[in-house]
Formats: sequence, structure tokens, C-alpha cells
Amino acid sequence: MEVVYENGIPDKKVKVFRNVYELALERLEKIFKHFDNVYVSFSGGKDSGVLLHLCIDYIRKNCPKRKLGVFHMDYEVQYGETIRYVDEVLASNKDILEVYRVCVPFKVPTCTSMFQKYWRPWDEEKQDCWVRKMPEGVYTKSDFPAFSNRMWDYDFQRSFARWLHIRKKAKRTCCLVGIRTQESLNRWRTLHYVGLHRFKGLKWVRRLDMGIYNAYPIYDWLTTDVWVANGKFHWPYNHLYDLYYRAGVPLEKQRVASPFISEARSSLALYRALDPDMWGRMINRVNGVNFMALYGNTAAVGNRQKVTLPEGYTWAKYMYFLLDTLPADIRRNYMNKLMVSIQFWRERGGCLSEATIEKLRIAGVKMQIGSKSNYKTTKRPVRMEYLDDIDIPEFRELPTYKRICICILKNDHSCKYMGFVPSKKDREMRLWIMEKYHKLIQYE
Repeated sequence: MEVVYENGIPDKKVKVFRNVYELALERLEKIFKHFDNVYVSFSGGKDSGVLLHLCIDYIRKNCPKRKLGVFHMDYEVQYGETIRYVDEVLASNKDILEVYRVCVPFKVPTCTSMFQKYWRPWDEEKQDCWVRKMPEGVYTKSDFPAFSNRMWDYDFQRSFARWLHIRKKAKRTCCLVGIRTQESLNRWRTLHYVGLHRFKGLKWVRRLDMGIYNAYPIYDWLTTDVWVANGKFHWPYNHLYDLYYRAGVPLEKQRVASPFISEARSSLALYRALDPDMWGRMINRVNGVNFMALYGNTAAVGNRQKVTLPEGYTWAKYMYFLLDTLPADIRRNYMNKLMVSIQFWRERGGCLSEATIEKLRIAGVKMQIGSKSNYKTTKRPVRMEYLDDIDIPEFRELPTYKRICICILKNDHSCKYMGFVPSKKDREMRLWIMEKYHKLIQYE
């Protein structure tokens, strides 16, 4: 609902009701008006699928002479239904679609292995292990001069935007992304983080680079809105969701994603039931897949409700035992994260609520409580040493050796469970690398 004024007169308010479909069309109108180069990031999932069909219908009705780019990152390992759906969509509407299906060996995070942080789809050195043949007519790493073996999949997305912007000689490029804030807090923050550069004050459009933007036209849709739209407009959809439904997977858990990331760990075993042919190939593709499918919801991989401490151990001692079982580079990664965390809690302190501080007082925890924080929060900074463990509901907010043990058991190489995000130094280094390769392209 929006409130507008009749003829600009403030005392005559008129309530205007718009549903999310109508709002999405208004947003697309603004995008196609202000951006000469527009493409959709299409994964084969329900959200990117409904966004793509929204754009196709909009173009056919309002600007039939325009072309729409479709960017699909093919991760090699995927459900057969998803592959069929992607093939069908990319083959249709050829008169208005410019398809960019990429099969590139960027780095993709994996939580299935203690011994490797990532795997590479379409890795030429492991071609004999590919789970399927590379599709015809795709873009490979030879098509992208800026590609580097150091690139993660999310780095490549930004690199692709620059590549396409230059290729199309565009004034403004916009990548349409089908994320919805209902899905997660991180997606909500993507829309509402105040430090982002916006386009014309629109919170659902953020700048990535000079002349390059991401837009989220369906950010306010609910899962039910997606399925209502598919039914009402008879849009084709990924029938993997039918299989999910028959397998009893709740609507909010039905996602299309790389099968080896932490978010997909608990559902990895579904491949055996829903796509046994693909399952038989993927267990030989990435280390630890079968183990994770068997034990993904148990203490063996750090389920906090089920993990127990071995007799005669403290959590600190158990952490060192676990670290001794790992390769040197993986062990260093966890130790570096731990040292950063210890220094942070000693020197700066974490922001805790008054209720949490009181629980720590009752538990007899030694701490130094500050008056205010540099962050925009009413919570107070608390400096303290690492605890072995503490049994309070705010466990994940506090520095304990049990948390690092859980990270190790989860194969959580980035330590998301401990609250780690890419550091400012990491982000600056990534941007520096991308800028370096961008300049190399310009000089060639």
C-alpha cells in the first residue's frame, strides 16, 4: 500500500493498493528506462526463474525491440531437473534473449571436506571426472581475459559485469538478481545497508562499479507470491520443486544451489533419492560428499545439539587434537581465525546486550564493560578472554573454544559459525585484483 495526495493537496490523501507483481512491473519500467544494457542472473531456481519470465513478458508488451541478457553460471554438478529447466528456458525466446552460459573453473566453497576449502567446476585437469559433458555454445575461461585461477565464483560475477559492460559499450549496465529478503537476514541487509551507493535513491538498486549496478525487483515477494505467479501466468518452472514437495521438504527449504556449500549440507543426501544417477557421479567428483550426506545432521560434523566432548578433554584441548588431524594449510587457516578473534575480544570487545552481560556476571565470567561502542548499537562493548564453553542461549555471541571446535567439525573453513565475514583487507585486496585485471583489458 502507498499513500499519495490527490492533485498534490496534502489534506486529500488517497490510499493506493499495489500488489508485489504491480510493484515489480513499476521497477522494471524504471530499469529499462534508465539502463541501456540489462541482463538477468539466472540460476535455474524459482526466484531467478520468475524474475526472468517477468522481464520477458514486460519486454514483449512494452519494448519488443529490446534485447535481454541472461547470465547463467553453470556449476557442472546439479540436479537433472535443473539442467533440463535451464536448457529449456535458454533455448526459448531466442528472438529477445542474449544468452551467456559460462562454464568456468572458478573456485567454489565446499564444506564436505577437511582437506580442501574449494572445488572447481569444469576443471580441465579433472575432465575425466566431470559429471556430464560441457554444453555446446557456452563461454569458457578463454573468453574472459580477466579470468584468474584465484577467482571465487562471486568474484567472477563482478568480473563478468565489467566484461559485458565493455563488450556492449554500454552507458549503464544493470544486472537483475532474484533475491528476496524473506530468504535470510543477509539478503535483507543487502537491501537495507546504509553504506551502499544507490541509483536515484532507490534502495533496491546498488552500484557495483562505475556505470554498473545490481537491482532486486522482487525483493519484497514471498515464496507464496512466486508460486501464485507461476500458476497465474503459466510460466514454466523447475520441476525439481515438485520432487522436493513429494520428498516432504518444506517450502522455505526448497532451494537450488551448489550442493557442497554449508547451506546445502543437510539436504545433500536428497541427491541419492531424487537424482540417483547424478549422485553416483558426484561422489567421485568432490572429496567427502558421501560422508557429509550420511552424517550432515549429526555430531560428527558439528551439530551443536548433538556434539559432545570426549572424556578427559576440555574444549581447548579437543580443538588442538582436531587441528592436529588436519593438513598444515588448513590448520593455519583455523589458527589465524582464532588469533584474530582472541585479539578482537581482548582489545576491542564484542557488543552484548544488558541481559547477556548480566548472565555472564551470574556465571562469574571476568570481563571489562565499556560505556559505548563505535558501532551503531545500544549494546555495550565487552572485553574478555576466551572461555572453554558456556551454557546460555547467547552461546553464538560469545568467544568459546567450543565454537571453533564446531567450525572444524563442520568443515567451516571461513568460520561463519564464529561470525567471521571477509575482512576489510580481504575486500580491498579483491577489489585491487579486479581493478588490476580491468586495466590490463583496457591496455590490450
